[in-house]
Amino acid sequence: MDYSLAALKIFGSQLASATEAPSSEGASPAQMLFGIRFQRVWIQGVLLSADYNEAGGGRFVLDDGSCIADLFVSPREAEGRPWRAGMYVMVVGAYIAGESKENFPAIKVHKMVDLSAQPDREAMWYMEVAEAYNLFYEPFLAASPSS
Repeated sequence: MDYSLAALKIFGSQLASATEAPSSEGASPAQMLFGIRFQRVWIQGVLLSADYNEAGGGRFVLDDGSCIADLFVSPREAEGRPWRAGMYVMVVGAYIAGESKENFPAIKVHKMVDLSAQPDREAMWYMEVAEAYNLFYEPFLAASPSS
């Protein structure tokens, strides 16, 4: 994992446009979106299900308002936390395109935070994604040679 690459703030449905990034010597495999090389994403939404397995990890389903995403949670991230359906959460993790099925993105969770107690969380998230697009992603699109 190349932590020098930013985690893109996006809606899950935008990942359908991601493509495999050209490989370069010594670089970890990555994806491209908006002309930006990335490996991790930052999304927020409502947990639809939170299923744990015997090893302590789990597979969760998140609705971010644009699509449903599969979340794969490590035992370390799941341990001691009462994750349950209906919680509004922030998720940062590796986008695993190979595990994505039926245009549902798959994310290997690195960090998950319960934001359920924050009253304006969803409205603020939509504004954050729009701001990230306007300030960071759109300039890359305008500068790319294919536009």
